[in-house]
Amino acid sequence: MTDTHRVMVVEDDAGLAELLVEELQAEGHLTESHASAEAALEAMDAFEPDVLVSDLQLPGMDGLALLERVRARHVPPAVLMISAFGTVDRAVAALKAGADNFLTKPLDMDHFSLSVERLLANRRLQHQVKRFRSVIEQESFHGLEGSSRPMRVLFDRIGQIARADGPVLVTGESGTGKDLVARAIHAESSRSKQAFLAVNCAGVPADLLESEFFGHAAGAFSGADKARPGLFQEADGGTLFLDEIGEMPAALQAKLLRAVQDGRIRPVGADREHKVDVRLVAATNVKLLERVASGEFREDLYYRLEAFQLDVPPLRERGEDLDLLAMRFLARFAAARSRPARRFAERAQAVMHTYSWPGNVRELKNAIERAVTFCEDEAIQPGHLPDRIAAAGRSGSSDSTAGGDAMIPEQLLEGDMLPSLDELRQRYVRYVLERVDGNKRRAAALLGVGRRSLYRWLEEE
Repeated sequence: MTDTHRVMVVEDDAGLAELLVEELQAEGHLTESHASAEAALEAMDAFEPDVLVSDLQLPGMDGLALLERVRARHVPPAVLMISAFGTVDRAVAALKAGADNFLTKPLDMDHFSLSVERLLANRRLQHQVKRFRSVIEQESFHGLEGSSRPMRVLFDRIGQIARADGPVLVTGESGTGKDLVARAIHAESSRSKQAFLAVNCAGVPADLLESEFFGHAAGAFSGADKARPGLFQEADGGTLFLDEIGEMPAALQAKLLRAVQDGRIRPVGADREHKVDVRLVAATNVKLLERVASGEFREDLYYRLEAFQLDVPPLRERGEDLDLLAMRFLARFAAARSRPARRFAERAQAVMHTYSWPGNVRELKNAIERAVTFCEDEAIQPGHLPDRIAAAGRSGSSDSTAGGDAMIPEQLLEGDMLPSLDELRQRYVRYVLERVDGNKRRAAALLGVGRRSLYRWLEEE
């Protein structure tokens, strides 16, 4: 989505109108100029301005009448009124009629530009607030959130696999939400009203895993005073989720295979088997085929699981979901902790899009929780984010970005002579502009300067 804004100027003084348009275009805005209110209204639907700058004294319909018509639009622009007759009464009348600000001629161009920027900032804030509310109200797919193509494909496949009843293997990097995928499969399946149990294979001591899975008979080992059912029996009729299955000891894998294939388990110390009806969903963040090749994971168990495989995409492949997820976490944490944060500053958004998020959604969630905790204002700034993320914005890449781009691109140091500091700055500005496809607003945010400074540097070339 582009950051360019549209500003319409309504001014019958051709010289002043040209001056205002030049100033607005220097700030990176799209502009359109008209000498009368009637012409402006006729062009309004096609141009759809974010801000309307209008003289109060116009030939034919005056500025107040234009303001009234503009305010009746479905999505009215912000309105800045200007006049050579700057009496208090006229300013109050314009503001009461719905103008957002009022300036008197002769105009100070810096003050004019600042007034327009404030109106645009307020407009962005209003959009953020609306989005903030819609994010809170928006539903998710069984806790999984996202509207990007990779996530839509994942949701469709979850629905398809849920209708089957075989074991499922969920793969993906740490923090992508594999546990939520398992819960979604259960919720979409015919077993949804039965038990869903989860266990982390790496979190249970190896000598207790067999008893944890299959239960034990009374007297099976020291301390086993009475029989205890295992997870397979407790999940009978429902779904059992085994996270980090790649860490399961080889000795237990054969018994798990029998439970999956035959639906039969034997508790530790028992002399007979029990029939169970359990759907198994396993998850891993390692390459199981490599474990198979090394002999650490049974080949027959792997192929029994991978018939229905789901790969959860990493956050770096879900670019359009980043803002949605960040706003959702912001909304939740701010509401839960009664914090003032309501939006992300543009530079904070740019920083988050620069970072590669190796920890995926979990890392994003933790980063936003930290930012909400430390933010004392409405807008989260880069400094509220963890240092490693803020540093990614300063360098233009993160340590975890694949390929490891150099900190100083080669084209900045081209030539036999080392460039002067001014030359290096100009080259770096051009380099950043190329990286953001000429978007001056985003370039200024990444450079950490105001757009007026960026335009001044460009004019110095």
